[in-house]
Amino acid sequence: MTLSRPSLEQVDPPRSPRETLPTMYDLPSEDPNEPGLPDEFHDLQPQLLSATLRLSTYARDEIFTGTDLNLYYDVRHPLWQKRPDWFLVVGVPRLYDGVDLRSSYVIWQEGIHPFVVVELLSPGTQAEDLGPYAKISQAESGLPEVVLDAPSLPPENGQPERETPPSKWTVYETILRVPYYVVFSRYTNKLWFFKLVGGRYEQQPLSADSPQIWIPELELGLGLWQGAYQDIERVWLRWCDRSGIWVLTPEEQVEQERQRAERLAARLRELGIDPEQV
Repeated sequence: MTLSRPSLEQVDPPRSPRETLPTMYDLPSEDPNEPGLPDEFHDLQPQLLSATLRLSTYARDEIFTGTDLNLYYDVRHPLWQKRPDWFLVVGVPRLYDGVDLRSSYVIWQEGIHPFVVVELLSPGTQAEDLGPYAKISQAESGLPEVVLDAPSLPPENGQPERETPPSKWTVYETILRVPYYVVFSRYTNKLWFFKLVGGRYEQQPLSADSPQIWIPELELGLGLWQGAYQDIERVWLRWCDRSGIWVLTPEEQVEQERQRAERLAARLRELGIDPEQV
């Protein structure tokens, strides 16, 4: 990547590096050999999804959630992998073989495919994440441009053409057949929800005012929540119940219990009862 800035007049004392050197936006934390932006949002948002996941139909040791973890999906090409921003698998041990933490998720060993995949839209991943729905306007996506897949190069020196790994969309839809696929753009707070119907993803309608997803098999929903998580105020993707009530994080549960205990103690004092003696 070549950076260019307009020439600045030399002054004495010299201008601050804040004015003259590249900014965070000029120098994203992106590996040029791998699309996507591993920014701070890509760290916090998956944490919130895992922290608010409560499944009444599965025990905690039968649920696995992966964040930015290599997902190996093709036994014929064992090195081919995708790295979902967040995914949920149900009906597998929390630990690999019930013993160890996972360093990857290998389909031909686990035997169970992800049930939900969430991708967080980034510059450079829009075509992969949205597949046939990627041809959308810049205003709608909130991203600089739609980056299309690179064309295949002709074989060199008569060598057979190398196989190209399929896109994320193809892997999730056709190979893994993930039942529910969610894409969220933090740039415009737009939510896309795709459900596997007859072997193909169909975009599901969402309310423009209050977009909310319901997944009946999990008895849980996903919606856009405006609030502070880890002291960062913004719109977040978060789990909710059928009534749209947000599932609490463990920290919020502790705080809720503390406030409940304080209200009870105050009520007892009004009645002339020492809460310490109860």
